Amino acid sequence: MRNYENELKNRIEFIRGILSKSRAKGIVYGNSGGKDSALVGILCKLACENTVGIIMPCCSKVNYGQDKNDAEAVAKQFNIETRVVDLTEVRNKEVEELEKVTTLNNQALINIAPRLRMTTLYSIGASEGRLVAGTGNRSELFMGYFTKWGDGACDFNPIADLTAGEVFEFLRYLNAPVSIIDKAPSAGLYEGQTDEKDMGITYADIDNFILTGVCSPENKVTLDRYHNASEHKRNMPLFYKGN
Repeated sequence: MRNYENELKNRIEFIRGILSKSRAKGIVYGNSGGKDSALVGILCKLACENTVGIIMPCCSKVNYGQDKNDAEAVAKQFNIETRVVDLTEVRNKEVEELEKVTTLNNQALINIAPRLRMTTLYSIGASEGRLVAGTGNRSELFMGYFTKWGDGACDFNPIADLTAGEVFEFLRYLNAPVSIIDKAPSAGLYEGQTDEKDMGITYADIDNFILTGVCSPENKVTLDRYHNASEHKRNMPLFYKGN
């Protein structure tokens, strides 16, 4: 297990160093009500008083219920400023306009909300001199389980080296709300959605492979498929360099 006392100190220093170098006035992040965003919000608040979390419900009923309640709970406990931007009508209008020019498949549809959320965060950040904090953990990044130019976009990410299990441990160390810690990881993209159900593998198995290189033959197939297919998400766009 990591030494989370040292982890806390080092991550706070990391965030403060970025703020000092960029001369930003504060931080903005998406407060989804999940584990990763909770940890990022806590770390950012401890490093920078001028931290604001944005709750961005978008169509899914769970966004307006449990997710919003959990997001508000962690914000209240750690005294994090909270704002709500309802993106449902914006998303519906975007779909309406897109369907006039193309036929949207399921992948396109589920990626609209994360991209609208990042547009929202960057708009607030630009308007108020804030940096956008990313909330993806190491396990998600390895699997490519994030939306390119959506929740994968950020100015800095203070938890990118932590596996999903280590995020849980860190939250326990920080005494985060039990509702957050016990919650099944989910992007909240649609009713009943969970990360592990989508990927067909548990975070425990993903973490074990990342940390030890050990997994079952069946899981290795899943891990390789996700990691290889998402390589483009972890790299900058391809640029023509000439001769």
